[in-house]
Order: sequence, then C-alpha cells, then structure tokens
Amino acid sequence: MLDNLMELRTFQRIIVLGSLSSAAREMGLGVAVVSKRLAALERRTATRLVTRTTRRLSPTEEGRDLLSAIDRILEDVASAEARLAGGLEEPFGLLRVSAPVSLGRRNVGPVLSDLVTRYPHLAPELLLSDTVVDIVDKGIDVAVRIGAPDDSSAVMRKLADSRRVLVASPAFLNAHGRPTTPDQVSRLPCLRYGRSEEPWAVFGPNGKVAEIETRTRLRTDNGDALHDWTLAGHGIALKSAIDVTVDIRAGRLERVLDGWASASAPIYAMFPSARHLSPKVRVFVDALATSFANSEAMSRPISPARGEGEPLQSTSTALGV
Repeated sequence: MLDNLMELRTFQRIIVLGSLSSAAREMGLGVAVVSKRLAALERRTATRLVTRTTRRLSPTEEGRDLLSAIDRILEDVASAEARLAGGLEEPFGLLRVSAPVSLGRRNVGPVLSDLVTRYPHLAPELLLSDTVVDIVDKGIDVAVRIGAPDDSSAVMRKLADSRRVLVASPAFLNAHGRPTTPDQVSRLPCLRYGRSEEPWAVFGPNGKVAEIETRTRLRTDNGDALHDWTLAGHGIALKSAIDVTVDIRAGRLERVLDGWASASAPIYAMFPSARHLSPKVRVFVDALATSFANSEAMSRPISPARGEGEPLQSTSTALGV
C-alpha cells in the first residue's frame, strides 16, 4: 500500500513539474527510480497515463482523471496526519489558480504570496492568461474571472464588483488637454483591448449615459501591454479601476472624466465541482475576497446606473464559501 502511495505522489510531481528529471530533483531521487515508479503505476492500472514530447510530459485524458483523484487522496492523507498529530486541518498541497494577466499579477499573486508565508505546506501554481481556460481540462482548482460567466450552471462565488475607468498619463494629458466631456475623449488617441470596435459605454453623474467612439491608436489582447502603453503616454485607455489605483495614487496615471465609469462587472471565483471544496480552496478564496474588500479601488464605488448591481446568480450560496 505504501508503494502504491509513493507511485501516486511521484506521478503527481511528474505532471506538475513536466519532466522525470524535475520530479527526481524535487523528491531527491534518481531519474531511474522516478521512471520505474511511473512504469509500475501504468502497468498496475493497465493504462497509458502520460504522453511524451521532446520537451515535456503531459497527462493523457486518463492521466488527468487520475491526477484529480490523486490530489484529493494526498490532501486527505495530509489532513488525517494533521488530525492524528493534534493539529488543525490547514491548506496543503498543489493549488492551481487561473486568472487574467493584469488581475493575476496585481491582485491574485500577492494573496498567494501571503498564503505561502502562513501555510508552509501549500504549493500554489498561478496560471496567467487573458484567454478563458477549461478548468476541468487544465486541472484548475480555482479560476478567477471578470464579467458575467458563460456557464450559468457553474459553481462560483462572487468576490467583488469591478468597474472600468478612463485613464491616461499626465504627459499625454499635458500634451493633448484634459477632456471634460465624453465627446472630447472621442477626438483623442485611445488604446483598446481586444478586437471589438464597439463604442465605450460609460455612466456618469445623475444617471448620464454616453457612448464614446474611439480613435484607436494601439490595440492588444494583453492587459499588461495595454497598461504599459497607457503609462508611456500613447493614449487614453478604459481600464479596470482595481488595476490602476496604485498608479493613480503615485501620479503615474490620471483619471479622465472623473465620475464616469463603465457598467459593473463581477469578479468571481469558479470551481470545477461543489463536492470537494478543500481547505486550500476555501482559504484562498476567502483571502482573495478580503483583499478585494480592503482595496482602495473598491472603497470608492460609483453609484450604479439603473439596472446595475444585481447579484451574480450562483450555486455557491449553499456551499458557504
């Protein structure tokens, strides 16, 4: 039984680290020992669990299913050991988190940094991409996303409301003037995320609504590249308030049309299953929700336009997460 457990643990580290040699180094074993354990597990299950390329090992579909089960098994073993030792159940093991690039770097990453300091047995892996990933296929524990979810049946928890605001660098505004109306913004160079040509819809004081047709100067599918261009003074961008608060406070960016912002979009955490919310998932999501609640960007809410502010429909209410 102990040999079987070591085979499972070794398989997990091979997939997480991407190679036999990396798993061997982490576990303090020879590559031959790691290879033998993988072969024994494949022989015992009568299933090919990995595909090999010249650069990396990746799990087969059967291997991904087994990896998900292994993560739960090893967590249960660690929890049982902690209880037997008289300790409290605490976050343990690999925590795979997916998030958009900008939000992940500025908000999710720091939360994970704090958690590994508090919980030495927690091993987060942060996957940053502005492309929506399949959380089941990629073995993701928690996906942090912005905007209404595509799958209304998914298990999720709303963390905060996000609004986008118009920003530009002081140098750009000194050179082009500081717009006071949405029409004036439309006459200046703008920076856009994605391929959409739709006008920017913004809501202002006293329920005012405006659509800003943009003169697009630069366009990208990466939030950090857009942020860098804005700081460099290339134009006006519509950015999430939570992404630009630090730069506004430091004087690197200025609000354009202060008091105007986009409609509210939820920031939420999505889980692959409601059946097994482990301590590591609960602790992470609670910490992220607290971080958003304490954020300066969230402490200055803009009065929502009519019809905004509806709660995100979710099955998470019954989970207590």
